[in-house]
Amino acid sequence: MRSYSLIAPAKINLYLEIIGDRPDGYHELAMILQSIGLADQIDVRSITTDSIRVHCNHPQVPTDKSNLAYRAAELMVKQFPEAFAKYGGVEINVNKQIPVAAGLAGGSTNAAAVLVGIDLLWKLGLTQSELEELGGTLGSDVPFCVAGGTAIATGRGEQLSPLPSLDTTYVVLGKYRSLEVSTPWAYKTYRQQFGHSYIKDSDNLAARANAVHSGAIVKAILDKDPREIAQKLHNDLERVVLPAYPQVLQLREVFANQEGVLGTMMSGSGPTVFALFESQQQAELVLRQVREAILDEDLELFVTRTIAHGIKVSLSI
Repeated sequence: MRSYSLIAPAKINLYLEIIGDRPDGYHELAMILQSIGLADQIDVRSITTDSIRVHCNHPQVPTDKSNLAYRAAELMVKQFPEAFAKYGGVEINVNKQIPVAAGLAGGSTNAAAVLVGIDLLWKLGLTQSELEELGGTLGSDVPFCVAGGTAIATGRGEQLSPLPSLDTTYVVLGKYRSLEVSTPWAYKTYRQQFGHSYIKDSDNLAARANAVHSGAIVKAILDKDPREIAQKLHNDLERVVLPAYPQVLQLREVFANQEGVLGTMMSGSGPTVFALFESQQQAELVLRQVREAILDEDLELFVTRTIAHGIKVSLSI
């Protein structure tokens, strides 16, 4: 019986621009994605039956086919039937630390970990690019979660261009436990309100997406300048989510008003808000100040940092 324990980091968006509609119904995006130290642990092990089993310590996380980790295992079974016949089924245990429905790619990073874990269990020898390609069929964030670090993401988010890793920048995350923002709702609402400004021509669409490569935030990342990076944070989805969710707006404003915060923004479609810092001491101080400013037990706050890796094996047995 063999098993692997994998670290599955969360991600934040440092930049999210919605450029236009794609023929496949998704949006054409230009994003900069960043892995952070807040992570789930995924244990993947072989079992003698030809089944997929998923367990999770978080009551809100489904363990059936609606779980992306389950679907990742299903995809591997479908893609590699001979390995499945040889090695048998898989049992997946998800130890959740990343908040659920938070805009931090929690489900996507779990799926990425399952792809990497089964590749190792079944001795498939897949390359990172092959794992990313498989991940892209499950969800737009999965390829980045496999790779991790710092990257430009275009297309619907699956086309990655790695950037030099950010030197350790500290991050405070804030998320109301009971608050969820539907990603489809956020994009649909954005289309309804701002679709008139979308680029229609496919050549111009691609050119605009590629422009992020020479944008100011990428220059700041290349210069390893956390203060400048923080000044260039951008998320188009804030335009629809913040007016509709006053708690998220308030949290963002409270972060923005604290001394030592380099910059603050909502991640992805929310509702998590993050703030960037140059030191762990500043981050922990601001966490305490935010806790005092918003006396709500529903608000979860975390201190973490930027990291240079995606899925990582922590133990193999």
